Amino acid sequence: QVQLVESGGGLVQPGGSLRLSCAASGSIFGTNRMGWYRQAPGKQRELVADITSSGIINYADSVKGRFTASIDNAKYTVYLQMTTLKPEDTASYYCNADLTLRAGIRVKDYWGQGTQVTVSS
Repeated sequence: QVQLVESGGGLVQPGGSLRLSCAASGSIFGTNRMGWYRQAPGKQRELVADITSSGIINYADSVKGRFTASIDNAKYTVYLQMTTLKPEDTASYYCNADLTLRAGIRVKDYWGQGTQVTVSS
């Protein structure tokens, strides 16, 4: 069984910074891709950033230049450094992972439970 556990959300003022972490645990052989999505009230879940195990990163246009994703393959952990936060970044942030399990099975869509980020003065 695999679990994704996010941490690092909270309340921050506009212009502030937060760092999110997501650690995968369980019978994992390796990471293929890990990333972050977010969902604001009344809106669809959207991609924020994802990163492959080889370091290729894809960002949503709305966060380019402000957010930085990184991955530690040895720790099965993905990070999201968020700077210059805006009220419109307020959302629940969800970790997503494409993993290969020790049994040799690839599962492309694991989800964490989410962590709340609120940007408000």
